[in-house]
Amino acid sequence: MEVEVKLRLLTAAAHLRLTTLLTPYHLKTLHQRNIFFDTPKNDLSLRRAVLRLRFLQNAAVSAASSSPPRCIVSLKAKPTLANGISRVEEDEEEIEYGIGKECVDSPAKLSDIGSRVLKRVKEEYGFKDFLGFVCLGGFENVRNVYEWRGVKLEVDETKYDFGNCYEIECETEEPERVKTMIEEFLTENKIEFSNSDMTKFAVFRSGKLP
Repeated sequence: MEVEVKLRLLTAAAHLRLTTLLTPYHLKTLHQRNIFFDTPKNDLSLRRAVLRLRFLQNAAVSAASSSPPRCIVSLKAKPTLANGISRVEEDEEEIEYGIGKECVDSPAKLSDIGSRVLKRVKEEYGFKDFLGFVCLGGFENVRNVYEWRGVKLEVDETKYDFGNCYEIECETEEPERVKTMIEEFLTENKIEFSNSDMTKFAVFRSGKLP
């Protein structure tokens, strides 16, 4: 079970102010492309499950610090999001980047991947293979990661076809305490925020900004 604090930054200016204040604590910047798959009848979504391929690349400060692109397949199930705290069952593993790219154009190729996560999708949701699956599309995300006050903050700029959203995420075993700590920091620095009440996937599927 993944437990995260999720707070929405209300404006681009709030995002800029926060990332500027957190600059001394910056660890890395990740460029993510999130792509989702389901059947034409949305069989996974109707059972509160999400199948995602995430393509990610570290933003290199120099050629020496660059790293090869990666692809992570993940299954998320039974999500809840209330009062800015998210709980979701998540299983993920890395697959070959090139094969992941092929699956975006030809989702049936998911059947050819020897993946523990994809095997779970078939077994738990009753699919023989992925031949009937379609690519739903997705969105880009720029994630800045910070080591701050004993926790790892992830500050996201999510780029949908219909606009941008800004969010703070923090995975923790103490969500109430950490949420209060983050909220106090945001309030002290006059950064506008609210509890997130939709997942990024839900915003993507809705086709409009929250």
